[in-house]
Parts: sequence; structure tokens; C-alpha cells
Amino acid sequence: MTGAAQPVYDWDGFGFETRQVHAGEYPDKNHGLRVPPIALSAGYLFEDFDDQVSRFDGSIHWKAEEHPGREDPAGFSPSERAAIYSRQGNPSNWVAEERLASLEGGVVSVAVSSGQAAISAALFALAQQGDHIVSTASIYGGTRILFGRSFKRFGIEFDFVWDADDDAEWERAIRPNTKAIYTETIPNPCNDVTDLRRIAEVAARYNLPLVVDNTVGTPALIRPFEHGANIVVHSATKFLTGHGAAVGGAIVDGGNFDWEAAERAGRSFPLITRSSRPGVASMLDRFGTGAYARATRESVVNDIGPTLSPLHGFLLHQGMETLSLRMERHVASSQRIAAWLEQQPEVESVDYAGLPSHPLHELALRDYGTAPGTSGAPGGQSGIARTGSVFGVTVRGGIAGARACVDGLRVFSRMTGIGDTRSMVLHPLTSTHGTFAPEITERLGITPGLLRLSVGLESADDLIRDLRGALDRVAAVS
Repeated sequence: MTGAAQPVYDWDGFGFETRQVHAGEYPDKNHGLRVPPIALSAGYLFEDFDDQVSRFDGSIHWKAEEHPGREDPAGFSPSERAAIYSRQGNPSNWVAEERLASLEGGVVSVAVSSGQAAISAALFALAQQGDHIVSTASIYGGTRILFGRSFKRFGIEFDFVWDADDDAEWERAIRPNTKAIYTETIPNPCNDVTDLRRIAEVAARYNLPLVVDNTVGTPALIRPFEHGANIVVHSATKFLTGHGAAVGGAIVDGGNFDWEAAERAGRSFPLITRSSRPGVASMLDRFGTGAYARATRESVVNDIGPTLSPLHGFLLHQGMETLSLRMERHVASSQRIAAWLEQQPEVESVDYAGLPSHPLHELALRDYGTAPGTSGAPGGQSGIARTGSVFGVTVRGGIAGARACVDGLRVFSRMTGIGDTRSMVLHPLTSTHGTFAPEITERLGITPGLLRLSVGLESADDLIRDLRGALDRVAAVS
């Protein structure tokens, strides 16, 4: 008689749908809990003096395979890392971190308190006072404000590239002190999808890490590392958690940037490639492909303290269990609603790259034209551009038309936020882009009649009826 098969805790090689349910989970040795518990503890006991030393020097705090040649002295499984203090890491958050890293195809993830914290920590690990970052122009309004206000106060400058296909514009923007290129997979509110492969080629040419916000795309629709990205950030508040009940963010290290080559080319990344103190090797020497994530966790997140609550970490890894199912419904409803809106006389335009009429539709078909199959590789649904569920619709009548539409909605929630099970509507010109100069909003396409829709999981028929009633009010004022 043979013993029972041992449970699986290494999910490499399993399909996307399996990994979104299981990756990162670990066995509960006390009570056999099937769902990883919420670890509500600020600190953690050390077994003895040497255990404390090993946790602080990192020898058992990180996965053994990420520092080859060093064995894990405690024999922990990948998800049973030794905690020090919940500001640096928490067992509930580790489940979410490992799950997201698996889904994105990265090596290590770092969970933080919000999407803005994720962007800030990701870039602070790369740039310091006197440095410079280049971003594509069409990004979330709050991110542009972050770059132009807080980063500016810290002495980090930004330039924006409007035409990512223009080599001359990149040439003008990138400087000797540039430390990263930043972009989004699907910018909101206008769904103007980004050509990641093109931007990755530019980043590689200049020895710069490419940082990509994949909040709207999610790894269920696109995985930026497969297109040449090096670092991915998320507002986990949105689609990853999915239910509007928690705030969080995450940074995923692709483990695919050549930091030594960048140094040789004159791009300095001291937190990663240089020793922090005498007698201690650099993060790159100690942690190899996970060096960037380790530097971000230890030298930025630990120092500044944007810690993710264990409760919200729990809600995050629970939310990811249904990610692909929810995104399938989000996208299907969005395609139907966008196509319907395009035919309505009260609508001037619909900014949804999934529509055949959209100027970026061919790019959308190339990068979003397939769905992850059970092997985790693209497969199925070819010919459909699955560009998420956040897009813009411009109604007639300018501000008056926008006000009439918003006030006429009953199912759509009037609120900020995206990626919820609930459908939401927002007027960008008077909210997320309310402080922008008129010439910037005009160039970004943020017009008086533009509304941002985030399509939820309600009945598409009900959402269309809701929009039809609101458009009737638009007709009355326009």
C-alpha cells in the first residue's frame, strides 16, 4: 500500500486558470485550513539568536532559487518565508505576491498599499534626485499629477512622448540621466492601447528598464513581459481584487533586465548594483534575477512604509482566483455596449480599441486578439480585440450633455474608480483631469462631453437600457 500523493505547492507549468486559484498558497500546519488565513500580526517570533541573524541578512527571507548556491537552512517551502515585521512582508500578502508573479510571468512581486504607492516605489528604486524618467503621454491622470507634483518635489523630472512611433521624439526626450521608460498597456479613459513591443525596442536600445502599468489590461488579457517589459505595476484595487472592497498595489519584477549592461552603458542603478555598506554584496550579487524586487522591498517599501494591510492582501489573492472569469464577462459586455453606443445619435464618438472602426484596432487585434488558454499561452477567441472594459464615450452637448447623461443613469454608479463588479461612470474633465492645462486636456482628447465608463458584471441588457435612458436626457439638452 502506497502513501497518499503529496499536495502540490509548486505550480510552475500549470495553466493560467489553475495558477490563479492555487499559486502562492501554503499548507497550514496548525489546523489544516484550506484557505490561507489572514495573518494579523505586526511582528514574528525568532526561534533563536541565529534565526534572527539569518532573517535580517536575507539568507532565509527569500526564495532559495533566487540566490543560487545558497541552501535554505530552514527548509521552508517557497511560500513559507521567514517573516521579520509586517512592514517588510506578511504571510497573507506573500500569497498574493506569488500568485500575481505567477500570472504575470515574473520572478518576484512586491505588494504595497495602493496603485500610486506601487508606481512610486517602482520608480524610486530606479531614480533619485537629479534623475529623469520618460513616459508616454497618455496615462492615467492621477499618475501624471504624481509625476508633475510629488516626483518634481523630490528632484526627479519627467518628459512625455506623444508619438511612440517617432524615433526623433524619443531621441529628444531621453537624456544621459534618464533611468526608465514608463507606459500603460491600456491607458484610461481613452482605451488608446500601447504598442509595447515598439516601446520595449526603444528601451532596450537605450539600456533603460521599461516599467508598464497593467492595471486595465491585467495578466488575463496581456502579459507585458512577453512583449519586452521589465517591470510591471498594478493598482490591485481594480480588476485584480475586483470587488471594490480593498485598496492595494503591486510591483512585479520580470527578472529580465541586464543591470550590468546598463551600468556599462552609463546608466547607474546604485540600489541594485552597488553595495549598501562595506562587507555586504550588492543586491544583484546576492539575489540575481530577483535583485530589483529585493531592492524595492528593502530600500524603498521598508524605508517609506507603504505597507499593504493583511486583510487587503487576503482580499487580493481571493480576488485573483476568479480573474479570468471576470475579465471574460467584463470584455464581452464592453464589446457589446461599445458597439451599441457607436450607433446612437446622441454619441459623437466611442474610444474603444476593440471596435473595428478604432484607429488602433489592428494593434489591438495583434496584442489582445487571443485569450489565455489552459496552458497559460494565448489561444482561442482569435479575431476579437479584448481591450478591457474601461473606455471613453463622448456625448453631444458638451458639459450640458455629459451632466444630463450622468444624472440620468440608474445602474451605473457615479463614482471614481474602475475595475469593479459594478459599472461606473466619471466625467474626466472635471475630476481626474480637472487640474490640467486646457492645451494638455485637448491634446489628450479629454473633451467636455467625454465620459469614462467602467463596465461591470451586471446584465449587458440592463446596462444598455440604463444608457438609453440617460441618452434620452442628452437628446433633450443637445
